[in-house]
Amino acid sequence: MANRIQPTEAQWQAIINNDKDSDGKFFYAVQTTKIFCRPSCKSRPPKFENVRVFQSADEAKAERFRPCKRCKPTGERLPDHEWIELVTEYIDTHYMDHLSLDVLADVSHGSPYHLHRIFKRVKGQTPMEYIQDYRIGKAKELLTNSSLAISDIGHKVGMENTAYFITLFKKKTGMTPLNYRGQYLKNTSAEVHDHEIQSFDYH
Repeated sequence: MANRIQPTEAQWQAIINNDKDSDGKFFYAVQTTKIFCRPSCKSRPPKFENVRVFQSADEAKAERFRPCKRCKPTGERLPDHEWIELVTEYIDTHYMDHLSLDVLADVSHGSPYHLHRIFKRVKGQTPMEYIQDYRIGKAKELLTNSSLAISDIGHKVGMENTAYFITLFKKKTGMTPLNYRGQYLKNTSAEVHDHEIQSFDYH
């Protein structure tokens, strides 16, 4: 895996100092965001342990990294739908973390305004609406597949304020998390009961 090595000290210095003279000599990719850049890219410096160095843009693309929208390492503009796909993949993986428009814009190498506008056009909802829906979906899974307390479920899906979690859940589903869990258990119990009756009738 010679094309996926960590940067040398000289390469790392070029990255954190946005060294234009190093452009064309190598490219660096960030594993957490799946984006690759020129050394001169003005985006926030990544963590050293998340960086991989490639000798060419094609090598980075072959490893499924996408070109940065800001520094355009391939010389081409990343299509909007690919950019938004990259952002949604990040949300799906980091939904339990603190996520804001600024955070998403930072990791995807764009501006908050541009991200908000393009995301809504591509996905039909804003980034924050997508985050809320994804978190509520994960909360539903935990409510039906675990016995965790409501507050713990809120924490696990990135909403540490329990009152806010309950309010948002009710807004999105029409019932509180506790009622949702109760309804699920009631329905499951009824299905089991019906199955037992059908089995008894069959025999």
